Amino acid sequence: MDFYSVSNSIFTLIRTAITPLIGTPEAGVITGIGADGTPTKYIDKVAEDIALSELRKNGICNLLISEEAGKVEMDGEKGTIFLDPVDGTYNAIMNIPFYAVSLAFAKEGILQEGFVGNLANGDLFTAKRGSGAFLNKKPLCVSDISELQASAMSVYGKHFQYDRVINLIRKIRRFRQFGASALELSYVGAGKIDGFVDLRQTLRATDAAAGILILEEAGGIVSDRDGNRLVLPDEVNIGNCLVGTNKCLHGKVIEYLR
Repeated sequence: MDFYSVSNSIFTLIRTAITPLIGTPEAGVITGIGADGTPTKYIDKVAEDIALSELRKNGICNLLISEEAGKVEMDGEKGTIFLDPVDGTYNAIMNIPFYAVSLAFAKEGILQEGFVGNLANGDLFTAKRGSGAFLNKKPLCVSDISELQASAMSVYGKHFQYDRVINLIRKIRRFRQFGASALELSYVGAGKIDGFVDLRQTLRATDAAAGILILEEAGGIVSDRDGNRLVLPDEVNIGNCLVGTNKCLHGKVIEYLR
């Protein structure tokens, strides 16, 4: 099976398994501490176990990097899968309909394919390097908004970064925080919002890899907060900042962040 088929199977199985848990106290029960150093919730454990089983069975990678399990060696073809079994765990626990499965496949450090499946409504975002990005198999394109004053963006920052964030928030028309990074990056790729800015220094490859490829293949630009090439370590306890927008806005966002 190919990456898309395996990812779609994982998405379908996870959606079936966790749907009865959505909005229940059981979903939020802490089952341990994940490789990223944060508590693992029951809903994350259920989803990750399903993904690991399917990946082992289908052999599409020799290394898995997942939010809860960390690095897991696999008996498959050479390549790395970055997995977030439930992107937006809090949303799922609280029955806020914005949470997803996120998988990305990389070879020799270069992202090749991405899959983000919205577990709440069934939307499937996909991308393949050099072949574009798609939502439910229809081509995606970022927005053509060129002025910050007309833009809508997801903007994240910690309290001590207020001085950096406030300049941007004052300039853009609308800012939002949806709580699921992979989905938000995908929505930028779909032109639903115009940018995603995360200055918390906590964004990991498992959170963002698939969304990054979807956004780039849809015509957007992704960088660190200074406009340089983004490097996301393959250690789940190390994060980075990210700025992802359409091409018209990227330089302007970076300038306001400075």
